Amino acid sequence: MGLTERFRREYSELWEQTVAHPFVIEMGRGSLPTDKFKAYFLQDYLFLRHLVSFTALGIAKAPDLERAHRLDQFLSGILDSEHDLFARVFKDLGLSEEQYMSAEATPTTQAFGDFIVRTGLEGDFHSIITALYVTEGTYLDWAARLLEQGERPSQPMYQEWINIHGPDVLGNFVDWLRVQLDSVPADTINATKRVFNTTLRYEYLFWEAAYQGDLWPDQR
Repeated sequence: MGLTERFRREYSELWEQTVAHPFVIEMGRGSLPTDKFKAYFLQDYLFLRHLVSFTALGIAKAPDLERAHRLDQFLSGILDSEHDLFARVFKDLGLSEEQYMSAEATPTTQAFGDFIVRTGLEGDFHSIITALYVTEGTYLDWAARLLEQGERPSQPMYQEWINIHGPDVLGNFVDWLRVQLDSVPADTINATKRVFNTTLRYEYLFWEAAYQGDLWPDQR
């Protein structure tokens, strides 16, 4: 059994809670209230800034040019196609550029972003790969499930968000991340495990924050 499969089995309950969160299920069915998706989408855009910095650190710490290039391809996808998608959907949601550029991160978004950037700065290449596997692997999992189940929400923005995280887009990259994670040196497995678990916890909390609400104390 590879290390990736071992971690996924150990944290299978939390993984399942994340990829089958009510937010995801309702988005697939088209019953998710637009205000919840709007809150989530705005925070995901803010988190993306942290993810860009994090991936750039992975490129800098890559042990060879081949792996640096693979991460660079992923980063280019974020900065090009995904950035364009955000701009279009924000327009559909009635948010101006000034509004989404000046938005404030919620406590969960701030904490998650701080965690991955710190992991990028203080951790090694395998720590970065591990966190990326969880962030991209969970998204691939829920999107693939919705597509396999034939879920076709009537809202174009929901459908596009599902499609962009499906196997045709993320499949090869997540497979590559799995291979990298399975090759983690034995003396770093415990540290890698902590990164895997913490990232997964934050992924679950990110859905919860959008679905249940997440405010700073002085905003309540």
